[in-house]
Amino acid sequence: MIAKNIKRAIFLDRDGVISPDDFGYLSNPAEYHLYPYSIEALKIFKELDFLLFVVTNQSGIARGYFTITDLEKVLDKMRSLLSEGGIDLDGVYYSPYYKDGIVPPYNIQHEDRKPGIGMFKKAYSKFHFMIQGSWMIGDRISDIGFGKNAHLKNILLLTGNGEKDFIKILEMDDLKPDFVCENLLTAAKLIRDYKL
Repeated sequence: MIAKNIKRAIFLDRDGVISPDDFGYLSNPAEYHLYPYSIEALKIFKELDFLLFVVTNQSGIARGYFTITDLEKVLDKMRSLLSEGGIDLDGVYYSPYYKDGIVPPYNIQHEDRKPGIGMFKKAYSKFHFMIQGSWMIGDRISDIGFGKNAHLKNILLLTGNGEKDFIKILEMDDLKPDFVCENLLTAAKLIRDYKL
């Protein structure tokens, strides 16, 4: 029997979803900033009592563009900006893996890299949220694949790489998102107003 207080979860990509994807392989925390509407959107999810997880592919580590220490500094900046807006994430997961990378031990195929669901499994093993009614929100084909592989509902955003990947998704039968939204705030209002 499922406990009545079991929560649902929102999984969010980072770049192009809660923050702009302006710099490609971002390694300088001074360059990191949120979209102006991200706090408002995340507050809607918190009001709806969702757990909030960021799941981000960071192949720049395997490619040798930056280190895990560099990434952690950027993630600290992200957490700080969110905390200033009253948002505390329940989990932040990243995948440093890329099979064609040059930095061992990260230059391998790994289930943590979206569309693999290693990061989903880590979140679920700790929080045991309700999968039905949980969501993946992203701007890339790999995000939609992650959501489908984890049996989550999916929203593709048109921010970041979303417009480009939306065109590609139109030609795929197995990766169509459940919804397409202009940005994260639009997605939050959709989930709230239609009680999805």
